[in-house]
Amino acid sequence: QKEELQTLSPDTVNMYVCGPTTYNFIHLGNARPIVVFDTLRKYLEFRGFKVNYIQNFTDVDDKIIERGREEGRSPREVAVTYIEEYFKDADALGVKRATIHPKVSEQIDEIIAMTAGLIEKGHAYAVDGDVYFRVKSFPEYGKLSGRSLDEMLAGARVEVDERKEEAADFALWKKSKPGEPYWDSPWGQGRPGWHIECSVMSMRYLGDTLDIHGGGSDLIFPHHENEIAQSEAYSGRPFVNYWMHNGFITVKNEKMSKSLGNFFILRDILGLFPPDVVRFYLLATHYRSPLDFDDGKLEDARKALTRLKNTLYLTEEFLNPDLANTVTDISNHELALKTLELKDRFVRAMEDDFNTAQAIAYLFDMAHAINAYLAGANKDDSRDQGAIRYSYHIFKELGDVLGIFMIRQEKDAVVDQVLTALLELRQKLRREKKFALADTIREYLVELEIVLEDGTERTRFRYENSPDMDRLMDFIQGLRAEIKEKRDYDNADFLRDNLREKGIILEDTREGARWKFAD
Repeated sequence: QKEELQTLSPDTVNMYVCGPTTYNFIHLGNARPIVVFDTLRKYLEFRGFKVNYIQNFTDVDDKIIERGREEGRSPREVAVTYIEEYFKDADALGVKRATIHPKVSEQIDEIIAMTAGLIEKGHAYAVDGDVYFRVKSFPEYGKLSGRSLDEMLAGARVEVDERKEEAADFALWKKSKPGEPYWDSPWGQGRPGWHIECSVMSMRYLGDTLDIHGGGSDLIFPHHENEIAQSEAYSGRPFVNYWMHNGFITVKNEKMSKSLGNFFILRDILGLFPPDVVRFYLLATHYRSPLDFDDGKLEDARKALTRLKNTLYLTEEFLNPDLANTVTDISNHELALKTLELKDRFVRAMEDDFNTAQAIAYLFDMAHAINAYLAGANKDDSRDQGAIRYSYHIFKELGDVLGIFMIRQEKDAVVDQVLTALLELRQKLRREKKFALADTIREYLVELEIVLEDGTERTRFRYENSPDMDRLMDFIQGLRAEIKEKRDYDNADFLRDNLREKGIILEDTREGARWKFAD
């Protein structure tokens, strides 16, 4: 159900999100909550909140131990490796680092203390080195999912252990087995159970009651139900005021997971699609809805995001730096008013259960309004400049809230410089009525799926997939050789000198032409 957000402290949001178990690279399904809750955090900060954001790393777990055995490494080495790899992927996606990234291995004293406290209060019991939470001691167990305990047990795997008082009781502390990592405790050598870690870490850094707790919908039971039970039994206070759970990413309508073997490593996807495209794809569907994966939908996301980013590029090209500091009254300007109206709709969508899909739709409406106005705007008119600059800043600000307007990659920036030099040569050839060579350039760029838009002053270009640099330079060197054969040394030198200014050096050697980056 939807409720109005009322935080415990004015202008501050305390937020905890379950992080990854660090035994493998993250897959696209893992990336969804990472991006969803990073975007929620960005939006709350945009609205003026201070966000204390905690995301944990589970670095003590059966899966980590098993991976260590497979790789001949210690569980700690495995965990350290995949925490580092997690940050590489999260940084690539533009995910802001959490306020604190606590690790289970760093909270052992606190976990032991909470476990001992639950035993003292009658909510837990020790059996032969293990400690279990007594589920029937917490009458509200199951209140998150709204189902009875019997219903939940019917749909979940429960560890069979005759030593437990009830089948539903879950482990707070596990006796270590030979070859496993362990810590000394009042119950002998052992390690934490899965659920206790998040209660301890969230309460240690955010207090007994959290404003928001997030995670995937697969965590509702048993993980989050167990968190509620042990936390509220221990503190006597409400654990979480607002729960948020994102839907699964599915493959052919089955949940994407490592256990099913139908997962796609995020790193591999980022090798095929830019990170802002992946973010756009994950946010273009409401966070609670399932998202069925296929490459075609990522391609659609790339094309859609390109349309939004083209508005950015066209606007940046229009803005006149000579008029940047000119003060102009645009309070009643039609474009400024339309942009402000769409910003308000964007905010209302985001505040209606974090509806990023609808917010993105309003960004497209804003892009359409800006593009339509640009078509008839005068670059030297201060009022046009003021309205476009105002709309540009709002458009970019809202895109940055979603994290979908990332800075172009360095590789693309170099390719753009080369394309600019090539198109400047084409413009010069056209002025000199050397249309055959000018058409050769255009035809080649069309072959590379580069869209050209001829204007009065210059030719704009755009592309969805960055052209291969080596292939592009092979064409340029062949073109320059053809120009020299025609004894058109002026244009051959023009191309060479223009590329040099842009950091690319063409060299004529006895073995033929070659190119390199300037030092």
